[in-house]
Amino acid sequence: MNQPQVWFVTGASRGFGREIVKDLLQRGDKVAATARNTESLSDLEFEEGQLLPLKLDVTNESQAIEAAKQAVEYFGRIDVLVNNAGFGVMGGVEEISDKEARQVFDTNVFGLLNVTRAVLPYMRKERSGRVLNLSSIGGLIGITSWGIYGSTKFAVEGISEALAQEVAHLGIKVTSVEPGFFRTDFLDSSSLNVAEKEIEDYAESVGKWRKDMAATNKQQPGDPVKAAKAMIDVAKSDNPPVHLMLGNDTVDGVTEKLENLQKEMKAWEHVSRSTDIE
Repeated sequence: MNQPQVWFVTGASRGFGREIVKDLLQRGDKVAATARNTESLSDLEFEEGQLLPLKLDVTNESQAIEAAKQAVEYFGRIDVLVNNAGFGVMGGVEEISDKEARQVFDTNVFGLLNVTRAVLPYMRKERSGRVLNLSSIGGLIGITSWGIYGSTKFAVEGISEALAQEVAHLGIKVTSVEPGFFRTDFLDSSSLNVAEKEIEDYAESVGKWRKDMAATNKQQPGDPVKAAKAMIDVAKSDNPPVHLMLGNDTVDGVTEKLENLQKEMKAWEHVSRSTDIE
């Protein structure tokens, strides 16, 4: 896929979304860039006819359908969908309220589904396409204070794996992207909600992580510019993976999890295999 492509990128105003759009425009690709506030895209540099800013709140299904329609009317097709829009919530599982949990699921999971359902009909018609779903290290590994946020990304993993199988025969490939901790604005208040409730009993676990995360902000090891390039290169490859782990922390963390999972499975295999009907 070396020819210019048409990309549909959600959450393009900041973080990975913005870096992806900037890189694509420099490569000469065409981009339908969506954001809740399109004024945040006004400083991007592009050639005439290369960028289509679209206002989109991914939790609004009718807006998603209309945005996909406008992109196809303007560019003629959508080659790659990047489901990047999302935000975080930090706090213990017991600390996060029902309202706080539902808000993050509405955007990270149901918003992703809204956009995916809006774009897939156009890809099915062309019998080709790429879908990049932004997951997280927290979608592969349970992490203290990130349980609810991580659960939205675990959901993205399951959606992506199933969808990859469902659309493979239609020429569409799906990749779940699992970044570790990158130096974006994710830990800033604009991208992250912190549970209003704090329970003292969790001071040694969740409380410690709150302090560590505050100290880590803007010191994360990952380079978002390199991540954007990697995502684009993978989407343009002939055989993109179903899982794309980004960052040494993700690779090391997943390696450790797989080793521990193997140990647990072997230790309890006699129980696991004892439950079939004889």
